[in-house]
Amino acid sequence: MDQRLRVHCFTISRDGIGAGEDQTFERPFGHVDPGELMSWAGAAAGWAYRGDGGTRGLDDYLVRAMNRNIGAEIMGRNKFGPFRGPWADHEWQGWWGDEPPFHTPVFVLTHHVRPSFALGETTFHFLDTTPHEALARAKEAAAGQDVRLGGGVTTIREFLAADLVDDLHIAVAPYDLGHGLKLWESPDELADRFHTERVPSPSGVVHYFLWRR
Repeated sequence: MDQRLRVHCFTISRDGIGAGEDQTFERPFGHVDPGELMSWAGAAAGWAYRGDGGTRGLDDYLVRAMNRNIGAEIMGRNKFGPFRGPWADHEWQGWWGDEPPFHTPVFVLTHHVRPSFALGETTFHFLDTTPHEALARAKEAAAGQDVRLGGGVTTIREFLAADLVDDLHIAVAPYDLGHGLKLWESPDELADRFHTERVPSPSGVVHYFLWRR
């Protein structure tokens, strides 16, 4: 079976910024307001953190597809938490509470490994390794399903530089942030390796779909 490495529902500003600077425990996205950046997804009926109601249509379809055929996730340490350097202790277990939304093995890339642990249906593993080796581990754990590359910006750029990403869905919000961690100046940077389709949504975001040539 053809296992793919996918970026899905990753949101950036119109000027290419996907996360802010100066990340802290209280501000996981740094100076960027994630509620504003991800408002298109949060409004969708299928968003995992909302109750009843919500919008239908294209945005909702894409939110509901986030976990479709995903058997494992890879993320950078900054998506797992705000702490740097050696772990002071192993008590803190990420941003997501007792039932994280992944429901798969998650491989966290870090220079400071720690023991694996499980929360609900999600097991976190910590790797100090190359993108190629991390992807090999994740594909094995995914048991034939695809692997999601969850971010953040630095991790996605590392896997793009290693030419390991097969598909990307990038949602571009209709405003500029000015400064922060930038995914791209323009999707045209990837035109040598990826086909691109641009689909505007009534919510104001523009969905970019990129797949290998």
